[in-house]
Amino acid sequence: MSFLGNVIWLIFGGLLAGLGYILGGLLLCLTIVGIPFGLQSIRLGVATLTPFGKEVVPEENGTGVLRMVFNVIWILLFGWEIALAHLTGALLLAITIIGLPFARQHIKLIPVALFPFSFALR
Repeated sequence: MSFLGNVIWLIFGGLLAGLGYILGGLLLCLTIVGIPFGLQSIRLGVATLTPFGKEVVPEENGTGVLRMVFNVIWILLFGWEIALAHLTGALLLAITIIGLPFARQHIKLIPVALFPFSFALR
């Protein structure tokens, strides 16, 4: 079931979203300062490509001052927009019964989009 869900997800927007995150991450990696944020964006893009069958888990060693600082910077610069996009997508998909499983995947991606240094999708 998760394979079929991932295929439908990719056809109806997941591929573009995942590639957008990966491209943005590659652009962030062009600067030395942006490398940690670029790597997290690439990781978020890979997670966005196939969200069915995965769950959000706290990152091992997800606590610490540096991770907290990176999460705050991420939220201020990128995270709130990404989370808002996932929330908007979830609300639009939740209008129909067919869209409910896909809305759940968007909701599942919100914590990872907000705090990528603390959560992972596995």
